[in-house]
Amino acid sequence: MESIDFNKSEQYTLSIRLSADGFSFSVFNPLDEGNCTFHHYQVDETLSMTANLKRAFKQLEWLRLPYRRVYVLMAGKRFTLMPLELFEDEQTELVFYHNHPKRDNEQIHYNVLRKNNTVVLFSMDKSVCNFLSEQYPHVRFHSQAGSLVEYFSIKSRQGNSRKMYANFRKRAVEVFCYDRGALLLVNSFECKNTPDRIYYLLYAWKQLAFDQQRDELHLAGELDDKEALLAELRRFVRQVFVMTPSTNLDLQFISTCE
Repeated sequence: MESIDFNKSEQYTLSIRLSADGFSFSVFNPLDEGNCTFHHYQVDETLSMTANLKRAFKQLEWLRLPYRRVYVLMAGKRFTLMPLELFEDEQTELVFYHNHPKRDNEQIHYNVLRKNNTVVLFSMDKSVCNFLSEQYPHVRFHSQAGSLVEYFSIKSRQGNSRKMYANFRKRAVEVFCYDRGALLLVNSFECKNTPDRIYYLLYAWKQLAFDQQRDELHLAGELDDKEALLAELRRFVRQVFVMTPSTNLDLQFISTCE
């Protein structure tokens, strides 16, 4: 972040990704050829997310500056998608808790993904929301899954093949499947090792009857085991690619989409 002139922070967009794996921050300067600068913050897993956030704000002075826009992306499995035509605002919690067990001290938010005719419902800790709203009164909360749905939807329209996108985190993988822009499937799987990652990807591939020769599999996110993944996946799927860049796609998209 040293290269950024924070005296002009009121012209910038700050995007924050919250995850149990750690926090990531992006500062987007629209005056500097639209470049994004990223910073990863290692959390203390013995502390709550709110306590980790407070610690980050004490340590990183530039988080306490004013920004033109502030987006917060919540990463995790606690999200649900539903068709836009079936969505009713007053039914948000009912629908969400039909798919997830209820937890104390949480708020349910939603984002409308109009280009995909879909709504994503997601949960956030109330204390986290309150703390961030105090720091940034104009903050907007988003689901990481929703941002990736929109980003991959745009990418999937290229060419005539169906496409699967896999976004890897340390303990999970999110899978997004499309038929030339039309969303077919979104799912999240807990997995901690390479064999599990391969199993869930091929399970989703088979579930949708994707073509092993023609359809495409694109990998993104944390790919510490990239070579092992590629070698094994290419035994079953001919068209396997690693996206460039492979990380921070969600932060880049949310920072520049408005």
